[in-house]
Amino acid sequence: MRGSTVITFVAAMGVLGIMLLPQTTTADELSRASMLSYTCAGCHGTDGASPGSIPSIACKSAETIEKALKEYRSGKRFSTVMGRHVKGYTDQEIQLIAGFFGTYCNKPTKN
Repeated sequence: MRGSTVITFVAAMGVLGIMLLPQTTTADELSRASMLSYTCAGCHGTDGASPGSIPSIACKSAETIEKALKEYRSGKRFSTVMGRHVKGYTDQEIQLIAGFFGTYCNKPTKN
């Protein structure tokens, strides 16, 4: 292996090892929730406020988001894409994502 390939491989293994460590503190959970939410932000916006036709998840309670995600995962709620996205998440990961977006509520201000 070339030097740069070895360095890249070692760095990737280090990142993977860190990701697999047990999360024990609230700060760790918040960081993990933030990381998990990155996949949602592409369509739903970084703060849950979608700029386009995708439904916004800002200003929805964590309970509402969690229930919807679990229904998408089980197939109880119809979707074209969401069911595929959420299938790989554990119940704990769904709770973290729901809790993360459940904290955002940026309602437009009236002038």
